[in-house]
Amino acid sequence: MGSRDEAKRRAALEAAKHVKDNFIVGLGSGTTVAFAIKEIGRRVREEKLRVLGVPTSYQAFILAAECGIPITTLKEHPRLDLDVDGADQIDGELNLIKGKGGGAIAREKIVAYASKKVVIVADETKLTQKLGEDGPLPVEVLPFAEPLVSLNMKDVGGKAVLRERIDGTGPFITDNGNFILDVHFGPIENPTGLNLALKAIPGVIETGLFIDIADIAYIGSPGGVERKERKR
Repeated sequence: MGSRDEAKRRAALEAAKHVKDNFIVGLGSGTTVAFAIKEIGRRVREEKLRVLGVPTSYQAFILAAECGIPITTLKEHPRLDLDVDGADQIDGELNLIKGKGGGAIAREKIVAYASKKVVIVADETKLTQKLGEDGPLPVEVLPFAEPLVSLNMKDVGGKAVLRERIDGTGPFITDNGNFILDVHFGPIENPTGLNLALKAIPGVIETGLFIDIADIAYIGSPGGVERKERKR
């Protein structure tokens, strides 16, 4: 295991400690959260931990099932005890950008809002001074509305690029059957205002801006794990 993967694993193990008996847990997506899901699964098997998981993506669903974590839904449990998820960018106030590699933006945000506590896991490369300076902002959009949304991104200072599949056979499709626009803004001075402006565009399903959502973040590095908490 490389040093970066080891840093991710350490952060994930700390986050998994927040899972208690009889918890309903949101299971996020991505490589770092995968370590947390595996650890929760180990505790289910070895410690007889009783939990139910609400996966935010097909990837998380399959991994949770393989790890022996019983699955439930928001229909059965609309209020969750905990959400464990990752992030692509994290600023000093624990605001996030998510969705760089996956297509679960809307589901991840719904599960986060349904949770009493949101714990983020990441490695130190995800820390940034300002959101947007280390890459584009993913925006999930209805396929029908993509041309309109792309055009309107110029009005809010962004340059939209339709995300393609890795094999180049067409647009990337999210778990909800939508498209992803990767929108380049540069450093975002007002994340809250930008999020509201984007959500006002017809056809935008959700943005990758997760503002005032994370409660705790565990940041892994070669030297250990740093815990950060959002100021209230």
